[in-house]
Amino acid sequence: MSAEQFCEEFKEKCPICVPCGLKLAEKTQTAIVRHFGLQILEHVVKFRWNSMPRLEKVYLKNNVMGLISNGTQNILEEESHIKDVLSRIVVEMIKREWPQHWPDMLKELDTLSKQGETQTELVMFILLRLAEDVVTFQTLPTQRRRDIQQTLTQNMEKIFSFLLTTLQQNVNKYRRMVGAPQERDILTTPQTDLAQEPKAQANCRVGIAALNTLAGYIDWVAMSHITADNCKLLEMLCLLLNEPELQVGAAECLLIAVSRKGKLEDRKPLMVLFGDVAMHYILSAAQTADGEGLVEKHYVFLKRLCQVLCALGSQLCALVGSDSDVDTPANLGKYLDSFLAFTTHPSQFLRSSTQITWGALFRHEILSREPLLLAMIPKYLRASMTNLVKVGFPSKTDSPSCEYSRFDFDSDEDFNAFFNSFRAQQGEVMRMACRLDPRTGFQMAGEWLKYQLAAPVDIGPMNSKTGEGLCSIFSPSFVQWDAMTFFSESVISQMFRTLDKEEIPVNDGIELLQLVLNFETKDPLILSCVLTNVSALFPFVTYRPEYLPQVLSKLFTAVTFEVIEESKAPRTRAVKNVRRHACSSIIKMCRDYPQLVLPNFEMLYNHVKQLLSNELLLTQMEKCALMEALVLISNQFKDYQRQKVFLEELMSPVANLWLSEEMQRVLSDPEAFISYVGADNKITDPVLEDPSGLNRSRISFCVYTILGVVKRARWPTTLEEAKAGGFVIGCMPSGNPIYRNPCTEQVLKLLDNLLALIRTHNNLYMPAMVAKLGETFAKALDMLEVEKNAILGLPQPLLELYDSPVYKTILERMQGFFCTLYDNCFHILGNAGPSMQQDFYTVDGLASQFLNSAFVNLNNIPDYRLRPMLRVFVKPLVLSCPSEHYETLLCPMLGPLFTYLHVRLSQKWQVISQRSVLCEEDTADDNPESQEMLEEQLVRLLTREVMDLITVCCVSKKGATEHNSSTAADGDDDEMMSTDVTPPSSAELTELGKCLMKQEDVCTALLITAYRSLSWKDTLSCQRTTTQLCWPLLKQVLTGNLLPDAVTWFFTSVLKGLQTHGQHDGCMAALVHLAFQIYEALRPRYAELKAVMEQIPEIQKESLEQFDSKLLNPTLLKVADKRRKDNFKRLIAGCIGKPLGEQFRKEVHIRNLPSLFKKVKSSLETDVLENNEDGEGLTALFEP
Repeated sequence: MSAEQFCEEFKEKCPICVPCGLKLAEKTQTAIVRHFGLQILEHVVKFRWNSMPRLEKVYLKNNVMGLISNGTQNILEEESHIKDVLSRIVVEMIKREWPQHWPDMLKELDTLSKQGETQTELVMFILLRLAEDVVTFQTLPTQRRRDIQQTLTQNMEKIFSFLLTTLQQNVNKYRRMVGAPQERDILTTPQTDLAQEPKAQANCRVGIAALNTLAGYIDWVAMSHITADNCKLLEMLCLLLNEPELQVGAAECLLIAVSRKGKLEDRKPLMVLFGDVAMHYILSAAQTADGEGLVEKHYVFLKRLCQVLCALGSQLCALVGSDSDVDTPANLGKYLDSFLAFTTHPSQFLRSSTQITWGALFRHEILSREPLLLAMIPKYLRASMTNLVKVGFPSKTDSPSCEYSRFDFDSDEDFNAFFNSFRAQQGEVMRMACRLDPRTGFQMAGEWLKYQLAAPVDIGPMNSKTGEGLCSIFSPSFVQWDAMTFFSESVISQMFRTLDKEEIPVNDGIELLQLVLNFETKDPLILSCVLTNVSALFPFVTYRPEYLPQVLSKLFTAVTFEVIEESKAPRTRAVKNVRRHACSSIIKMCRDYPQLVLPNFEMLYNHVKQLLSNELLLTQMEKCALMEALVLISNQFKDYQRQKVFLEELMSPVANLWLSEEMQRVLSDPEAFISYVGADNKITDPVLEDPSGLNRSRISFCVYTILGVVKRARWPTTLEEAKAGGFVIGCMPSGNPIYRNPCTEQVLKLLDNLLALIRTHNNLYMPAMVAKLGETFAKALDMLEVEKNAILGLPQPLLELYDSPVYKTILERMQGFFCTLYDNCFHILGNAGPSMQQDFYTVDGLASQFLNSAFVNLNNIPDYRLRPMLRVFVKPLVLSCPSEHYETLLCPMLGPLFTYLHVRLSQKWQVISQRSVLCEEDTADDNPESQEMLEEQLVRLLTREVMDLITVCCVSKKGATEHNSSTAADGDDDEMMSTDVTPPSSAELTELGKCLMKQEDVCTALLITAYRSLSWKDTLSCQRTTTQLCWPLLKQVLTGNLLPDAVTWFFTSVLKGLQTHGQHDGCMAALVHLAFQIYEALRPRYAELKAVMEQIPEIQKESLEQFDSKLLNPTLLKVADKRRKDNFKRLIAGCIGKPLGEQFRKEVHIRNLPSLFKKVKSSLETDVLENNEDGEGLTALFEP
């Protein structure tokens, strides 16, 4: 430790660093000593250059160039870190002195390169590092960067010529010594051959360095340099694809070149790569690399080559059919064949890499009509049939893909996530292909389906835990069924969208449907695939309605599917999935084809009644799914009275149970409720014993049914039908019709007990009630493990997704019951508004009923229960509530809620920030770290939910609904870095927002929550709040008399947000914009804001005075808004937070040099490579 401290102090303070560094860097020293010596020199250039005398700078520069000339070991012996630091020193000097004070720099590098391979390689490193620092990473001040880039551009022809000639000469020498024996002297002996080996290797090293350096320039230089001299560079790169040592570098350069964007006219020459010569080299390189088996180096090369072909496809799509009059290339067929070879390669990664390009080709207006591409469609679909089969898990050996997957994926879960997105992508592309040729896809799907129905079941080496002789998700039969199902679903749906009604092959479709309906299996995984095929083929039934009863019969059989009849063992997920699948297929059918099902309504109703009569046959969710299907069909009665009678009959068992005296007692008393559901028991057999299961299922059944009816019962969509059916009872003042829902009467009867259940459920979290839970159920109100894993982003083990029981123990079952019940109660309230409209909003004292049920005991309700309440109840209620009920319903309810949420979130975030400061003692928990992470993540998710809700209430609804989906997902952080942050100027408060802001305490709570949240450690929430919420809320109170303390608090809160989130570009830009808005709007009235600005670290007082005087004098405000904002950003730079890695970094100061006003003189341009060592032209590289 002290040695390191001494070294650092020496670099910082020693006055004789340069001679010491040079002494230590001599090549007689060991590599580690030399490296430290060079590090000292680098430190001197970076941090002391500005204060060094000119002569010392010249002395240092000359000595460093001397080290390159003769102070390093041979190219093959020298350590790479020595080469790296030496090139860094030169680049640091160039960044400070070139071109103004060091005009001959390029000439000096040229002279060095003539000394030999060692020096040439170092010159390559210098040129590459320079391009990276100046153009790629832009690590120097703007003016210096502009000077250097401009001078590089002026000299680019010479630099490019130098790079190409270096590459060409070294490759020629290397080939002569290694690859072309006929070019060697006949008299050479084997000894000389061995002596030439290092020489060949040296040339090869320089070739690789030249390719790497080219890669650093090709990305940004003018296209004319890349395509100069008849695209010589591209031709050379294509040839090098067949040179094993250089092929990866060549492919990298080629990829960068063909990925270039820019004017189409400039990109036209790239089409030379579709020529015979280039295509030949690309294809032969691919064949050679693939023919040598799986070697990592060759595999990396294949990936690069695949990317090159993808980029070529993109260029082709951009150029063909554009104004640049590029015709379809003659070699398109050859290109498509080679591209197909990558799509059929064993590597799943390579297969997936080709998909986007196939999609672009199939979508292209002109290319999609090309006979060559149309002829490819059957081949592509055939390849997809193989590619959809989920094989290639890295832990397995059952496919050639497995070996490749071990290079690409860390675990089976990793591969599984990749494959699922790859499959979805393939589905997209297959649908595009079938848009061009729908019949071929359908024919192939039919053949595959018939083959699969006839094939014997092969369960493979692993037995499923569901039952003996059944498939697991890895079984050969299941993966084939799964792939075939996905294929047929994709192509059949597309065929119905593409072909005209009379062109649909109805007979073939019905034949397939009959085969599927007649197929019997006891395997849950295969049966699930069969059901998907039934759904995919169902549209054919619209042409032959007589097949509907058979379809219904097949689905109803699956609803009650069991592997072993009357088994008491818990059902596995695979079995539950089949039953759920059958239910959702029935719902989907009734939702999408209600007119088709309506004539069979009585049959359907009787079937459901029969199933419901046995209380144990179906789970509550399954019962309700079937009832939902009936409700969907009843919507087609289009007769209010008839539908109302039907719904009364359907719901009478629920009403009788729900309104019974016992149930009323249970629902309104927490203690009675705990006892009724069996949560106060101690269970000896936690797997099989469940005495109160039936009681729980009765409550669930009632709640599920109410939800299903509220969600599905609706009036006809057309006004005429609604009027004719008796659904319209008048008009609003605006002229909009007032509808009535046939379910309203039934549902409102049950509302009191529902609210009682919600109140009871909330009260279960009181410490006194938690203490009454039985020993087995002490954690019954906790989250399920699956929920925790989802929030922490931990993957589920693959096999568990199907083979494990849904609930492993009675405790899990109880947790599942509480969780689902809580969510569903709020789903009912969230759907009640859109469903029953004014009948619901005008319920007597509804706001106070909500306050006395959903919002009681919130202090004890955990975050994971509060989130769904806000999302599925409060938010939909706000979005659907008409403005005439704002004052009576929403304001009395939201006011206390927002005031409470503000206090709760502030306390939670305070705990989190204290936690990061103080390290508390370990709590006696199994895993306190993961518990803390879970709690912290939940606070984040709750914060997003609350901020989203406030935004929905206060700012234009349109903007709020767009963000709806992302809030619902746990931990979707991908969008957090969007940098397009200037909020829409039209972001105004909604009517509800204005209504809420009139109440002083609510207004205060909203403003404080919004502005305080800016410094909470959640980037996504900060960015959304800054862009959507903060300014509209503040703007509402600007006209009033704000206290100076309040104004400074708002402004300081934004600056604190910058301190916390300034490292994220998106947040930083949004917060700077907000701070600028506040300062501009309020500084003229509040001098206190200037005092806040003066406290910002490192603020330039003179600049602040200047900015302020212009702001206060409207006549001076001529500067464009963007310029003013940039000036403001520079003023507050001292409080913008930096990433951890940059917080303690020592600042590097590079001074600007005299500006390059006039064109740089030609003396700067170097005569690079005037004397060509071997007198060979570029053509020599293309000798056979």
